[in-house]
Amino acid sequence: MKIGLVLSGGGARGIAHLGVIKALQEMGIGFDQISGTSAGAIAGAFIAQGYSPDESLKIIESSSFVRHIRPAWNRMGLLRLDTIVDIYRKYISHDTFEGLRIPLHVVAVDLNAGEQVVFNSGELIRPVLASCCLPGIFEPFQINKRQYVDGGVLNNLPVEPLEDKVDCLIGSHCNVLGPRKPIRSMRGVIERSLVLAVQTKTKERFTKCNVLIEPPQLAEYGTTDISKARELFRIGYQHTRLMATDIDKALNCAMQANS
Repeated sequence: MKIGLVLSGGGARGIAHLGVIKALQEMGIGFDQISGTSAGAIAGAFIAQGYSPDESLKIIESSSFVRHIRPAWNRMGLLRLDTIVDIYRKYISHDTFEGLRIPLHVVAVDLNAGEQVVFNSGELIRPVLASCCLPGIFEPFQINKRQYVDGGVLNNLPVEPLEDKVDCLIGSHCNVLGPRKPIRSMRGVIERSLVLAVQTKTKERFTKCNVLIEPPQLAEYGTTDISKARELFRIGYQHTRLMATDIDKALNCAMQANS
């Protein structure tokens, strides 16, 4: 049975995907295809390259990606992501989808055409970063003279690229909506509003997953809480371990349905 892994966006909370994946691997579950958007595209790229979840976490912690993000001196965004392409190339030197061990599908949004685009061949790192360009925060990422922004704008749980390629879909959703403390900053208002907008479009995709992993504790964290990487990793791991029996049942049902 072929298994597909779908990884949502969610900023720093996307680190929880790595904990989820570690728990799934310990259960003996492997992945034949991976699809991701935004933070999920980053996690997916490292795993598809062959790094373990723990190795991926160490790379994120040690590389200080945030320190290398540069201001965008124009009116299309506050920051630029194209300055960190070379940092990623240190860890994925071939910089191609074809060089990955597991097929990866990355979703970004073509800002001019107003449609989602799935990247799964050719150059790798720039499409992954394009998938992370949150509008208003990051300057749109240019690829072949097209402007791209965060894939989560139109599809924050990209199940569609895998539907006809696998027998079973496991979704890891970290953009959790839950009660938060009163919001007291402009950044907080923008962040919460984006989460609400994205969540509404994502719910219909939940039902397409044979297994949906969505740690409720993630609602207590913000999209910029990168300093809490270890906590986020642990939350993803522990929640998935607690779901072990349900995950096993769901995979068995999917196997029987496809036999």
